[in-house]
Amino acid sequence: MTNVSSSRFPASRIAICALFVALTAVCAQITIPIGAVPVSLSLLPVLLCAALLRPSNACWSMVAYMLIGLAGAPIFSNLQGGPAKLFGVTGGYILGYLPCVIVIALLEKGWGDAFWKLCISMILGVAACYALGTVWFMAVRHVDFSTAMGLCVTPFLPFDAGKILLAAFLAGRLKPVLRKLMPSA
Repeated sequence: MTNVSSSRFPASRIAICALFVALTAVCAQITIPIGAVPVSLSLLPVLLCAALLRPSNACWSMVAYMLIGLAGAPIFSNLQGGPAKLFGVTGGYILGYLPCVIVIALLEKGWGDAFWKLCISMILGVAACYALGTVWFMAVRHVDFSTAMGLCVTPFLPFDAGKILLAAFLAGRLKPVLRKLMPSA
């Protein structure tokens, strides 16, 4: 009889998912306060996670990040954690990491991983994150679409465009190395 847990979740899979949880947690602490919602580097490892890992591993990484933060670990921006942060005014953007990685990972799987294809996949993934986060922000803050766009999307477009370009570039360089080191990633 085989050990079900080790065959479904080998150590390498757990390790790579944990690595992206840790990277996201560290990058979430690098913020620039520019208004109601700070600019954070946390989207960069989310994009890399989606581009480098299998769709299931990318999803598990983001689910684990959210659950660890929900449990109270201070891994969200400004060393915050808990339900108040995850379900607060900007929590929709954190929850948006999951559809973001799903969109990117599935598009990359279907389209391939050429730089420009990754960029398009990442743009669509970030759009999914923005959509969930902005609707969430509107519901929690009771503001209209135009106000939410002005506070939560427009100021971030240049920063997130830079993250997309950097993530697509890094993914192209890191993917061959990762596949050699961890074929199950």
